Amino acid sequence: MAPAHARDPAQLRVAVRQRYAALARQLAGDGACTSPSQGDLTTTGLYPAAAIAASLGCGHPTALAALAAGEIVLDLGSGGGLDVLLAAQQVGPTGFVYGLDMTGEMLALAERHRQAQGVTNARFLQGDIEAIPLQDASVDVVISNCVINLTVDKAQVLREAFRVLRPGGRLAVADVVAREPLPAALRADEEAWTRCVAGALEEEEYRQLLAAAGFTDIAITFTHSYPAAEAAACCTPARAPACAAAQPSAGPTAQLASAFVSARKPA
Repeated sequence: MAPAHARDPAQLRVAVRQRYAALARQLAGDGACTSPSQGDLTTTGLYPAAAIAASLGCGHPTALAALAAGEIVLDLGSGGGLDVLLAAQQVGPTGFVYGLDMTGEMLALAERHRQAQGVTNARFLQGDIEAIPLQDASVDVVISNCVINLTVDKAQVLREAFRVLRPGGRLAVADVVAREPLPAALRADEEAWTRCVAGALEEEEYRQLLAAAGFTDIAITFTHSYPAAEAAACCTPARAPACAAAQPSAGPTAQLASAFVSARKPA
């Protein structure tokens, strides 16, 4: 099950790639890896402000995942690499983190951040999250930050995440979830899709797709609700950190929400 849209899946993929390639070029031009972060509790001041902006996320999946030393982690749609760098710190030298992204410009930006921080237990891969270039049962944790909503075939993404997880492994995702049915016109809007709005699954759809992929212990926790227009702003460098840190809220205009999505592959 996936949100209906009036556009060709290949066309949507191209639109997403083009948008995030342009954002990567913008961020690289703003001086990536030159300014230390200030006062960010998630990064504890260790990573450049450009890396934080380039995450373009809607939450903190590394906090949700409760990563442990020695674990192998995969970040789906790793963007500018912030969550990969954070995860690499948490799993330590005996662990390893893969970042997977389809956009060459984002991967180049992430690699600059990795080298600037001297992180050796991480690697960035180019590819599609619908066809993860890793072996079966090869990772302990799959994380993602506001990316699964951008894909067309979400069922395939979740099947692939399940495939690469080891028995007992876990999924820990920050994503945008629809709290009510979205208008058909919005679902069909290409720009809204690339801004993390039109492709958002409804909560029950998300649960059904996770269960169909084989996951158990499924939980979806809403962290912040907002109108669709505000949700679109969360996929921009200026607003992503604020959206990730927002407190829970609700109201008559709340159509979408940032949410933590967790599940486990049976042991």
